[in-house]
Amino acid sequence: MGIHTPIRHLLAAVLFSLATVCWAGEAGKVVLSVGEVRLQGQPAKAGNSVQPGDRLSTGADGYLYIKTVDNGFLILRPNSEASIVAYQADTDTPANSRFKIELQQGVARSISGQAVKNARQNFRFNTPIAAIGVRGTDFTVFTDAQTTRIAVLSGGVVVSGFGQGCSPDGNGPCESPNSRELFARQSAEVLQISRGQQVPELIRGKALLPDVNTPPLPDEPGKTSRNSIRRSSDTSLESSLVPLKLAELDKATVVNGSTAPAVTLPNSVAPISWGRWKTIAEQSASINLDTLGTEGYRMAALTGDFALLRHQNASWQAPTGNLNFALQGSMAQFQRNGATQLASLENASLSIDFDRSRFATQFDLVSQDIRLTRQAQGNVGSDGTFSSASQFLDGNNMTVQGVLAGAQASTQAGYTFQSRIDDLTVATGVALWGVKK
Repeated sequence: MGIHTPIRHLLAAVLFSLATVCWAGEAGKVVLSVGEVRLQGQPAKAGNSVQPGDRLSTGADGYLYIKTVDNGFLILRPNSEASIVAYQADTDTPANSRFKIELQQGVARSISGQAVKNARQNFRFNTPIAAIGVRGTDFTVFTDAQTTRIAVLSGGVVVSGFGQGCSPDGNGPCESPNSRELFARQSAEVLQISRGQQVPELIRGKALLPDVNTPPLPDEPGKTSRNSIRRSSDTSLESSLVPLKLAELDKATVVNGSTAPAVTLPNSVAPISWGRWKTIAEQSASINLDTLGTEGYRMAALTGDFALLRHQNASWQAPTGNLNFALQGSMAQFQRNGATQLASLENASLSIDFDRSRFATQFDLVSQDIRLTRQAQGNVGSDGTFSSASQFLDGNNMTVQGVLAGAQASTQAGYTFQSRIDDLTVATGVALWGVKK
């Protein structure tokens, strides 16, 4: 005789509860808490441990980054509520791993850690109306009580509405004729599902992307300040690209890659221009973006009050081997609660391994009684750009966006940087480098 449906559901719930207890342990740690953020109803701070079963919430200005035990990320943006039902990474026996996250409302981003990638069949991300499974992935989700929308940044997802063959109590993806997949190559499309609907609908339209409705912070892993818009009354932490009068600056971020024909610049024209583009803390702007645009410079990076541009005719030819650079000039500042404090760079180094297309940089950021060591590493592109993914990955504690110009021993480098020091303080700046003689 089969088990009566209500009893079967109760039994499944009990078994799942027991499994959760068996797998109890740290799910991850808070690495960033901005604005109103709560963990188990209490204010969350960087360093807080997150346990399976914990409730998470953010207010209208809240952003929460959780780095999971397998080096993945769960990120909540403003006005969101979520819970980590289970997070057990069994590296010896991946089949025993269990991962379950629930987003009750708002916008969340899930970046799979290695253990999730090794046990995708045991990962489930629920919203009030849909189940999401992964193909080893990075995705964002918007949900309220009536509608869920999913966009994929890397890998793929499989999505199904709750109903026959797909229960909220289940583990792993719902694989059925009603399921639908979405992959990163479909970057302008979302899977949307409404309450009472079991088959998701594929919709094209960037206006529906979760990133558009609730933008990420500039230092969100894998995001850049040029694609982020901080919607907050606290402009002291704003690091997004503000509207510029010159449309062409925004259209041509980096130009003249290694395959473009080189044009010799007059000696009076610097290949890289950099500085403060607006007046702040009684410091006048050192560059005029409008003027630089008419002179042939194109935006390479813009972080807060600092900009870095490369001339459209600047030559670039990637050297071979390793080059070490010396600091030629810099500007930096701390911002906290609307107050700005100027800073300087000391003991600075930058090295680039062109054979491996990697860079590493480090300096002491100094201001009055503050001295902090900042460091970053990342990739170098064939077009003479370089960047680090996030200050929370690969041993970094700052984010860098840079550009190169010249060739061999005459190579110049410049980058903007941003480093979140604590919940209320951010450091930004720009630096110019030349090859050590």
